Amino acid sequence: MIIIAIIGTGIGYAVRKYISEGKIKNAEDLSKKIVVEAEHEAQSKKKELLVEAKDEIQRLRASQEKEIKIQKDEVKKLESRVLSREEQVEKKSALVDKKDEKLSQKLEALREKIEHADQLILKRDEELQKIAGLTAEEGKAILLNELERDIVQESALIIKENEQRIKDESNKYARDAIAAAIQRCAADQVAETTVSVVTLPNDEMKGRIIGREGRNIRAIESITGVDLIIDDTPEAVVLSCFDPIRREVARVALEKLVNDGRIHPSRIEEMVNKAQDEVDTIIKESGEQAAYDAGVHGLHPEIIKYLGRLKYRTSYGQNVLKHSVEVSQIAGILASEIGADIKLAKRGGLLHDIGKSIDHNIEGTHVELGVEIAKKYKEPEKVVNAIESHHGDVEPTCVESILVQAADAISAARPGARRETVEAYIQRLEKLEEIANSFEGIEKSYAVQAGREVRIIVKPEAISEAEITLTARNIVKKIESELEFPGQIKVNVIRETRAVEYAK
Repeated sequence: MIIIAIIGTGIGYAVRKYISEGKIKNAEDLSKKIVVEAEHEAQSKKKELLVEAKDEIQRLRASQEKEIKIQKDEVKKLESRVLSREEQVEKKSALVDKKDEKLSQKLEALREKIEHADQLILKRDEELQKIAGLTAEEGKAILLNELERDIVQESALIIKENEQRIKDESNKYARDAIAAAIQRCAADQVAETTVSVVTLPNDEMKGRIIGREGRNIRAIESITGVDLIIDDTPEAVVLSCFDPIRREVARVALEKLVNDGRIHPSRIEEMVNKAQDEVDTIIKESGEQAAYDAGVHGLHPEIIKYLGRLKYRTSYGQNVLKHSVEVSQIAGILASEIGADIKLAKRGGLLHDIGKSIDHNIEGTHVELGVEIAKKYKEPEKVVNAIESHHGDVEPTCVESILVQAADAISAARPGARRETVEAYIQRLEKLEEIANSFEGIEKSYAVQAGREVRIIVKPEAISEAEITLTARNIVKKIESELEFPGQIKVNVIRETRAVEYAK
């Protein structure tokens, strides 16, 4: 058994070895075959890639050669252009050289002429100096002084002649038109203040107005916004407030309370409400009456109310509602005299100060507020311009605006229309004299006619007869630029020559 096993083992080993050797040989043959095929495939791909590379190189070479050829063509064109331009430049340079040569010759000739002329001038100046016995500077100064004197004389005469001609042509017409306007619309001017006085039947009423521990007077002041001044003045109470409408409401209410006799907080409130209604009615009626007196129709109801409020507004002591009616009438008369739009001039004149009805309560000038009101209620553009330009804030755009401006000045400037405080009046007169005295050659100056005229006496040796016209004009310009004043100021320059001798 052992022998059989050994034999079997040997046979098995020999068989396995034979089989393994066969497999190895087959694997080697297969690998050789694969290598050979790979080499063949690599060779074929190598040939294909070489062919493709050669084709790509040929294509790139052809493209580059084409671009190079195009660039060479462009370079040749540029070279030809440059050559042609160089030729042109050379030709122009030659022409310029020729012109420079000619100019140089002309300049040389001019220099010679100038030198010759300078020599002639020097000779002439020397001869003139010998003849006149003066230097050139002295002669020039004399000529300039004489020329300046002649110019001043001639300009003064021209100004004087023109002014006289204009005055002769316009004074009579303007005087007649303004006089007619003032005569036809003269109105009483009421000087109002910021206080109103309520008359009492007896001094016992003062205690009733004050009330227990002052409750009545506190109620009146808090409801109306007006200060009550109860002093030693017999049978009178003073109401003080900057708002004229509040002051009027308080006055009416207090008069009703005094007449009724029953004075207590609830009654006070009732009477103030009634007084407010009455004043509102008066305001509306006053506005309607003003529009009727001025001949202006078609105003918005709110503008009528604003007009009525002007009944209780004053400016420099002049009642603004009466002033507005007066300006409207003057502007209408002036418009009729020169052929302008009468209705438009009247409307602008009546509404020119409409902003003063609310300038106590709203921030802004009365001109700005008036323009805002006119635009709000769709007033014509020319009326808005008349309101906006009546104090010179903007330029007038129509002749009616200029007429409103002139009518406003006429109404405000006529004697008695307005009043000023003593301090402001004195300051204005002093400033007027100060402006006049600031000019050279002025001996004395006097402000007369309530500051509407300044008389100036000049030194006759410092200012000639012809120069006084220029002096007056210069003083007028300075007054207009530095001083604010209503109407106009007459500047009267006086030159007087006296000869004085004494008999002994």
